[in-house]
Amino acid sequence: MRLVTVCNSNGEELAVRLNNRVLPVRAVNALLSTDYPAEMRMLLESGRLPDLVTDIHRLQEQVGWVEASTALSDCRLGPLYRHPRKIWGIGLNYREHAGDLGATPPMEEPASFMKADTTIIGPGDEILLPPQSDRVTAEAEIAVVIGRRCRDIAPEEAPSVVAGFVPVLDMTAEDILQKNPRFLTRAKNFDTFFSFGPELVTVDEVEDLAGLKVGTYLNSRLHRENVVANMTFDPWFLVSFHSRVMTFEPGDILSTGTPGAAVIRPGDQVECRITGFLPLVNPVGRYEPAPSKV
Repeated sequence: MRLVTVCNSNGEELAVRLNNRVLPVRAVNALLSTDYPAEMRMLLESGRLPDLVTDIHRLQEQVGWVEASTALSDCRLGPLYRHPRKIWGIGLNYREHAGDLGATPPMEEPASFMKADTTIIGPGDEILLPPQSDRVTAEAEIAVVIGRRCRDIAPEEAPSVVAGFVPVLDMTAEDILQKNPRFLTRAKNFDTFFSFGPELVTVDEVEDLAGLKVGTYLNSRLHRENVVANMTFDPWFLVSFHSRVMTFEPGDILSTGTPGAAVIRPGDQVECRITGFLPLVNPVGRYEPAPSKV
């Protein structure tokens, strides 16, 4: 199943993407007399995502859902949700990316960091470059969304606690980071520095996780691409490793690292493209502080 968040007169609401049609969860409830939450994080916290997957298969056998849906091309998609409890990020998880930066990739344990939910934007929203930095990079990544509360799990258990996968763009104020590696948290946490969406693809829909291509595109041109199989630490290991640090809650996000970071400037357009997923596209602008009031 593929889930999106649609921006409309009702605000931001959860919907199911069925090929080139989008069906709001509230319409699913009306058609099936169900009461699924119409917000992604609430759905995950309810533990009812697997039930919705089953009901969507049942619903597609009926005719009425098409009339209740909207063409994907007519929808404005937002971030899947805005307030996860945690966002984990992974650095230098592709050996080739580490080589680009002249860095030694971690081989025994992953290098991780955390981001605030105030960094979150959605598809089509503007990435705003802060005045404190002259060199910001954008990094296409595939992220894991946690589906249920868990702690101390083994890698082979990880698929059972993951709701699905999402394209993301993770931004870094690289010149700030280069001053001192201890500045990583600041370099990663400017507003608009985490684009999240446009769709969650559930685990059952991803037949070959290792074979997925993840690509950073700048102004419609491929900047850098690699396959999940070439990660130093695969997504299931990353979930297991970090579950031994902090309890995972439904809706927590773990972004698994980038094949390559592109320097972005105002007027650019940056994309995350992953095999079989809707592309995530964001324009780039500059943050203009509001004039101070005297």
